[in-house]
Amino acid sequence: MGARSRRSAGNLPAELTSFVGRRHELGEAKRLLATARLVTLTGAGGVGKTRLALRVAADVRRAFPDGVWLVELADVGDPHLVPNTVATAFGLRVTSDQAAGLAEYLEDKQLLLVLDNCEHVADECATLVAKLLAVSAGLRVLATSRHTLHVEGEHLLHVEPLPVPGDEDAGGGPVEAVTLFADRAAAVSPGFELTPDNRATVSRICRRLEGIPLAIELAAVRVRVLAVDQVLERLDDRLGLLTSRPAAVQPRRRTLEAAIDWSFELCTPAEQRLWAQASVFPGGFDLDAAEGVCVPAADGGSALDVVAGLVDKSVLSRQNGTFGRHAWYRMLETVREYGGARLAAGGDEAGVRARQAGYYADLARRYRAEGFGPRQSEWLGRLRREHANLRAVLEHCLSGPGQASQALDIAASLWNFWYGGGLVPEGCGYLRRGLELCGERTLVRARGLYAMAFLAIQTGAPHAQLLAELDELAEELGDERLRAGHAECAGMATFFTGDLSGGAELLERALAGYRTAGDPLLVFDTLILLAAARFFLGDPRGAAAAEEALALTDRHQARWSRGYALWAVAIHRWRAGEPRQATDLLHEAVALRLPDRTLLAFLVEALAWCHSAEGEHDRVARLLGGAGAVWRLSGARVGEMSPYQAVDEQCAALARKALGEDAFAAAFAEAAGSGLDDVVRYALRERPATRAAGKAAEPGGLTRRQREIAELVARGMSNKEIAAALVLSGRTVEGHVENILVKLGLTSRTQVASWLAGQPGRPA
Repeated sequence: MGARSRRSAGNLPAELTSFVGRRHELGEAKRLLATARLVTLTGAGGVGKTRLALRVAADVRRAFPDGVWLVELADVGDPHLVPNTVATAFGLRVTSDQAAGLAEYLEDKQLLLVLDNCEHVADECATLVAKLLAVSAGLRVLATSRHTLHVEGEHLLHVEPLPVPGDEDAGGGPVEAVTLFADRAAAVSPGFELTPDNRATVSRICRRLEGIPLAIELAAVRVRVLAVDQVLERLDDRLGLLTSRPAAVQPRRRTLEAAIDWSFELCTPAEQRLWAQASVFPGGFDLDAAEGVCVPAADGGSALDVVAGLVDKSVLSRQNGTFGRHAWYRMLETVREYGGARLAAGGDEAGVRARQAGYYADLARRYRAEGFGPRQSEWLGRLRREHANLRAVLEHCLSGPGQASQALDIAASLWNFWYGGGLVPEGCGYLRRGLELCGERTLVRARGLYAMAFLAIQTGAPHAQLLAELDELAEELGDERLRAGHAECAGMATFFTGDLSGGAELLERALAGYRTAGDPLLVFDTLILLAAARFFLGDPRGAAAAEEALALTDRHQARWSRGYALWAVAIHRWRAGEPRQATDLLHEAVALRLPDRTLLAFLVEALAWCHSAEGEHDRVARLLGGAGAVWRLSGARVGEMSPYQAVDEQCAALARKALGEDAFAAAFAEAAGSGLDDVVRYALRERPATRAAGKAAEPGGLTRRQREIAELVARGMSNKEIAAALVLSGRTVEGHVENILVKLGLTSRTQVASWLAGQPGRPA
């Protein structure tokens, strides 16, 4: 990336409120990050660890050319999903061995990774962080947790509550806790300020709350309806009950709980009920979800009124809009935990969970019905925002056989979200568990089999048993759509293994079945597959399938799908001897800048074919290198299937002959080290495909570790022997070898020795 794009890399959110105090902690955290690889901010809930981490990260971002990246873990209930969540933050497609994939991606990066709320998945975080730090010298990690991660080299910074005034200086100058109270009070009650008359009272409030930022903010919001003397009076009543708390509970934790108790008791019954019920949404919610899942007290008014009341009391915070431009609401994790405890104690949790499952089952069906239309991109954005909630619902429903069918129904309806969203292993995991728990031979099981088979084939996983049962069940149920689904998956699998005629025949059968069933999305998908199979067959009828697919996206205004249709039309134009027209179509698709790595890899790969026909061989080498980089990020393996690989190799052979082996390898490797933004810009001729300035790399674009492994490959060592010699896992070595071949533009291990022999400064 260029300097401008690299400085702007990352995903830190904008600060919505002012940052108060913490000068010492800020300085100490930045000092530690300058020398330590892992810094963990520890402290009690509500003490301000997250806010401090975000400010530190924002202050040091210029020191990290590849950006500062925040990964929020509070919503992650399953520890095994920690690597997947980190990968998703980087925009990587999730794979079955995500830790190895992350290690490969981060190996030559210089970035800061902020892991927020690690305590409930501390072991998995520790394991992952240790692996990533071991392979990436340029990686720094800033974590927040209520306790240490116990990783070698970890430096701890304990975050204490804000300083509060002592009795003797209650009327003196501002102290951080007092400043925070005044700042938040002024936000809800314009014109509020510290005066000689109220300073002592505010100081007593802050002392009473022991400087805990969350407790202070909850109290400050009461200034909207109460005078500060009234706030203190009611706070004294609440905190006086601390003596009834168990002695084992830490005093500051009891103070925070008491402050939240006080906020809870100041809510109306309807607000209390919705607060507890809304705790089932770890990812936040909109008004529709509140109305569908939460049931306020009978006399509490509408859900809108109750939500507005909780926003006014700072129990809920309103965030930016989402699907349909609806407002989105979230709770701080500590506040949500409190609500969850209230829900469990109230005896209504089972009913709320059941309504939530029903709500998301309906949401998934709506997505399936409306997902091929003008709201296609909007729906995908919504599902990304609902991801944590979907996880919570699926985990709850899969906790036993009672609701497993509902989980399978949800996961099957989201099959193309798992694929398009880069979440294939996660989706497969839910589908597999659902199929194991739901043995009944029902339509829901059949739909689950189709979804599982589709994802498995796209990633090269075993699928024969899934297809066999899907075929049987389709006949038992007499369902034409299921028959078509079996034909589509079987045709796709046959095509990918190189039997083009057999694959096309099965896809024709699928297309006829989907037309009869009247399913435009699956008609479109099958047209794309059929256009591809006929392209490799040299069958001109494939162009008609591609044009029909494009017309279908225009008719349904499906912008995301249009990118695939433009690709299908373009490759047939190239086959027909019209490379410039094909290039224009591919540029149009790339310019959509859709967040689909698999689509981008297809497009860049096809551009290389077009420029090969034009004799632009240096550009071919760089585009093939860029396509390889995007394929690695996508996690999909379609580009490795024999039909696609054969055309790539033909274009690469022509480029090698024209440029020479060394020039081709250098151009290929340079582009293979590019980021996604650079690949897109180069494809659109917006800028050259060059490695980021200042990135040290071995010849050929290899990292130091890859060069080391390449040397061992050249000696004839197997992956198993290399793994033993370098103390790495077999999967990690396999991934390195694969990436070495991609970066160097080689096709076999034996070619690595020849390449190394030609490098300057290496003995013959």
